[in-house]
Amino acid sequence: MTDDVIDDRALVARAAGGSEAAFRSLYRAYVRPVYWVAFGLVGDAADAEDVTQETFVVAWRKIASLRLEGESLLPWLATVCRFQAQNRLRARRRHGSHAALDDEIPAIVDVEEQVVQAQTVAAILAAVERLSDLDREIFRLCAAEGYGYEAAAASLGVSHGTVRNRLFRIRSRMRAEAMRTETP
Repeated sequence: MTDDVIDDRALVARAAGGSEAAFRSLYRAYVRPVYWVAFGLVGDAADAEDVTQETFVVAWRKIASLRLEGESLLPWLATVCRFQAQNRLRARRRHGSHAALDDEIPAIVDVEEQVVQAQTVAAILAAVERLSDLDREIFRLCAAEGYGYEAAAASLGVSHGTVRNRLFRIRSRMRAEAMRTETP
C-alpha cells in the first residue's frame, strides 16, 4: 500500500504541474471506483457515465490547487463525484425526466389536511363499529376486501339483493359521516 501512497502523491503533483500522462494514470486507476460511486448515487448507467466524466473534468481543472491530505486521491474524487451526482439529480428533477417520482412525493405537506383525514377515518371506523354484525361483514367484504355482490352474498349466506341494498345504505351512512367530519 505504501507504493500506492507514493504513486498517488507523485501523480497528483505531476498532474498539478500539467502532466497529462500523470492525470491519465490517475484516471485509469480511479475511473471504475468513481463510476460505481456515481452509479450508486444516480441509479442510471448513462447518467453515471456522465457524472464520472464530469468528475474527472472538475478534477483536471482543480488538481493544480489540490493539496492531497490522505493516502489516496479516491476520497477527494468521491466527494467531487457526489457533488456532480447531486447536480445531475437536480437537473433530472428540473427537466422532469423522473416526473413519476415527483408525482409520488408531495411538494408540500398539509398538516391540517392530514388531521382532517385522520379524523374522518376515525369517525368512519367508529360508524362501522356501530353497524349490525351483518352490515359490518358486508362492509368489510365489499368495501375493504373488494368482494363483488355475488361473492359476498355467497360468503355470508344471504341474497345478492340483500348485499346490494345494505351496502348502498352503509355507503350512504359512511359518506354522511365523512361529510360531517370534514366540514367545519
